[in-house]
Amino acid sequence: MRVLGIETSCDETGVAVYDAVAGLLSHRLHSQVAMHQAYGGVVPELASRDHVRRLLPLVRAALGEAGAAPASIDAVAYTAGPGLIGALLVGASFARALAQAWSKPVIGVHHLEGHLLAPLLEPRPPAFPFLALLVSGGHTMLVDVAALGEYRVLGESLDDAAGEAFDKTAKLLGLPYPGGAALAALAERGRAGAYRFPRPMLDRPGLEFSFSGLKTAVRVALRGRALDESGRADVARGFEDAVVDTLAEKCRRALRATGRERLVVAGGVGANQRLRERLGGVAQEAGASAHFPRPQFCTDNGAMIALAGCLRLERGANRGPPVPARANWPLDEVGN
Repeated sequence: MRVLGIETSCDETGVAVYDAVAGLLSHRLHSQVAMHQAYGGVVPELASRDHVRRLLPLVRAALGEAGAAPASIDAVAYTAGPGLIGALLVGASFARALAQAWSKPVIGVHHLEGHLLAPLLEPRPPAFPFLALLVSGGHTMLVDVAALGEYRVLGESLDDAAGEAFDKTAKLLGLPYPGGAALAALAERGRAGAYRFPRPMLDRPGLEFSFSGLKTAVRVALRGRALDESGRADVARGFEDAVVDTLAEKCRRALRATGRERLVVAGGVGANQRLRERLGGVAQEAGASAHFPRPQFCTDNGAMIALAGCLRLERGANRGPPVPARANWPLDEVGN
């Protein structure tokens, strides 16, 4: 099985070719960060238009890198949702047109399923079943993954996702968009314990998350203060420590509750080095192994969609009608 994967859920245009035997053959990505920086966030209409411009050149480049002719592709997979509806429609329309021109089946993939499966791109992929922490700009959730398509959401954010809180807090600190990585870099120079922010929802049972109040706590701490670079670094460190502590404790509880022996961490915030180190320790304490995709596959990319599409193709996903683009698509509605 060989699948061309297309990702256009937000502001990255990703295209990749995945082979069930040889693995990932090519991976191309165009990020729109520079275009959206002037607005301090993603402008949906601009994102959709840029996907239109980028897709065909990226497909040509990915096929060339893989040494794959259209005839060697068994299916075209695309992100059907969730995400920005305009961006999703561009990818879905392009994928269906390409598949029809090539006389190939087309497979709609759930964006979050792609993230959950991204660690399977690594040389030592985790086996099913596993516990997954999906932590990104749009989602923060713990998922019990029994098998492909068998997902049970154990807990999720009731308000801001962790990545969203990172970006908003970075903006409070005067850091450029997107601010998550910049905040993490600033936190490396901060002093542990200089600022102690709340660890949201750790004082109650359960696996839900909430990061809106943490962002507000940072805003209050900054009010009326003219901080120098070291002071801002201390605030960044205090915020990052609060997020990492919260995610680590929730993972500890979930591992205990499920008894899973593998912990998968996926999504953009999963590239945070302090979080990786902490969750590796949490997994070890629980007698489990921790698995992370390489940083380039933590953020949105076509490789995870091509992989998910390949696994779905092996399960006969090409037998039904194409999945329509869906801005909102609960993970537990995916099915197997």
